[in-house]
Amino acid sequence: MERDVRTMDDVMRMLDRMLAADARNTPDWWDRFYSNRAKPIPFFAAKPDENLVSCLERGVLAPGRALDLGCGPGRNAVHLASLGFEVDAIDLSPEAVSWGRERAREAGVDVRFHCADMFSADLRLGRYDLVYDSGCLHHLPPHRRVGYLDLLDRVLVPGGHLGLTCFAAGAMGSELSDEEFYRQGDLGGGMAFEPDSLRWIFSDYTEIELRPMVEQPPDAPHFGVPFLLAALFRRPAAR
Repeated sequence: MERDVRTMDDVMRMLDRMLAADARNTPDWWDRFYSNRAKPIPFFAAKPDENLVSCLERGVLAPGRALDLGCGPGRNAVHLASLGFEVDAIDLSPEAVSWGRERAREAGVDVRFHCADMFSADLRLGRYDLVYDSGCLHHLPPHRRVGYLDLLDRVLVPGGHLGLTCFAAGAMGSELSDEEFYRQGDLGGGMAFEPDSLRWIFSDYTEIELRPMVEQPPDAPHFGVPFLLAALFRRPAAR
């Protein structure tokens, strides 16, 4: 009889296989998604998130070292770099990373793009004042949240900030319980979160802001859609 589990990494890989029907966890799926740049998809536009812009303009966030998780074609990473941040950006998709590099060159800014899985990448490049996640968390299987929180502990400085956007319950994404995702065998295109769910997941952090994203008109300079939650948390200055 074959046995597959001896380490925690084995457990993680086994649980990954249980949700293998959700192709959004593969680079190939995301490469196909990003390959047609002419698609009329709002977040393909080179516009930063309205909540990120708001925090920067209000002085809640100040230039420093930033890590953009699941950066896609780099719209937030490029904006941060334009304001003086030192930026690393990581994504699974070679197509997205290539597009992001092109945008950074066009904007005349320096962003260090990394094409990798954030759980296996060597991100010990220093510690970050800001970790920003626009749409990555809601595509992670529940068991991978453990590694996500461990990653934040490794790379985010005490007193640093986590900013994120994710599917809002009642607006977008699947509202199954964590256990039911494994019974179903896929993530249903992404999981939705209630505000209190985010507060619970990041209960070791201080909540600075948690609200629906403000919808932006098509000609606005910023990105905003009503089916996302926008949050900002601060890691305690001392543990």
